Order: sequence, then C-alpha cells, then structure tokens
Amino acid sequence: MADILEQLAAHRLVPVVVVDDAADAAALGEALVSGGLPVAEVTFRTAAAADAIRVLAERGDVLVGAGTVLTPAQVDQAVAAGARYVVSPGTSRAVVDRAHEHGVPVIPGAVTATEVQAALELGIETVKFFPAGTSGGSAAIAALAAPFGGVRFVPTGGVGTANLGEYLALSCVAAVGGSWMVPRDLVRAGDVDAVRSLVAEAVALAARLRP
Repeated sequence: MADILEQLAAHRLVPVVVVDDAADAAALGEALVSGGLPVAEVTFRTAAAADAIRVLAERGDVLVGAGTVLTPAQVDQAVAAGARYVVSPGTSRAVVDRAHEHGVPVIPGAVTATEVQAALELGIETVKFFPAGTSGGSAAIAALAAPFGGVRFVPTGGVGTANLGEYLALSCVAAVGGSWMVPRDLVRAGDVDAVRSLVAEAVALAARLRP
C-alpha cells in the first residue's frame, strides 16, 4: 500500500475527475497519459464512476483511484472496478477498515487536529486536507504539521495554478489534488487535445514550483 502512496507523491499532482459517462473515460485516459500525468481520482459523484474506473484501470498505465468514497459498499465497487487507492472527504472508520480489508491504501479527509489524530489512530499517515481553500489553506497545513510531524497531506479543493506553489512548498504535502486540468465539460466533450494541453501545463508548472 505504501508503494501506491509513494507513486502518487512522485507525481505531485492528482487530477480529481468527475465522469458523467463511462464512454468518456477512454479519451480521458489518453489525455492524461499523453499529457504526462498518468494519474486519476475518479469521484463517486456520478453513476458512471465505477465503469469509468474500470476503463482507466484496463489501460494498465494509469494509476487510478476512487474519490468521494463514503461507504464500505463504494469501497467494494471501486476495488472491484480496479481502483488502486481510495479517497474519502472525511474520516470514516468503516471506510478505512474496508479499504484495509482489500489491501488498498485509503486517504481520508482531515482538516483539524482532532480529525488528524483520529486518522492516526486508524493507522493512517496520509490524509486529504479538504476543502483546502476554506479550511485555512497552506497556512493551516503548516500549523498542523508541527504537532503531527509524520503526517503527509494531500490538499484538495480550491487549489489552482495561482496557489499551487504555496502547497508544493510544504515538505509535508505529499501531492496536491485538483480538477483545473480536467474540467468536467471538456471531459464530457471528449476533447483529448484540450485536456492534454491543460494536463501538460499543470505538470510543467509543478516541475517549476518543485522545491
């Protein structure tokens, strides 16, 4: 499980994608890979999520996970579809336990000291800081990192090109999640060239901002 988290950290960026139709997943996968960022967190916000994960997983060259996972049943669906990691907006013991039963890493949400400590008690050392923009941003993460030195954060929500550097500058940030490089309308349109361009720009920006 640690290996998957290290792969996410190596990419530094995690595209958070909403897929309305699983038929759009093939073009999405092509755009991500050719844009230099073969990673995707497909959110369980639509009925197409599991099938979209399956399409991406079958490529074999995309590190695909499931996001907005709220229940153990969704963990089961995600893993059955080929998700290699699970992300949740909050910390749920039931979700964490089910992911561990499957041997799949899980990144639960935590934005307060109490939530981070609760995640640690469940054996979690990498948490999703969500929603980052309205929860204090990079300053809040830096403050939490002081008492929780071994915890790594994946800030998501309200992150874009203007403030990406603030998060990547923090050594406790494993990776940054965002949707600006995979806009829902472009994914729905199957616009490979446009998504590829945005992904490539995001990769180049992250490389320039890397400490």
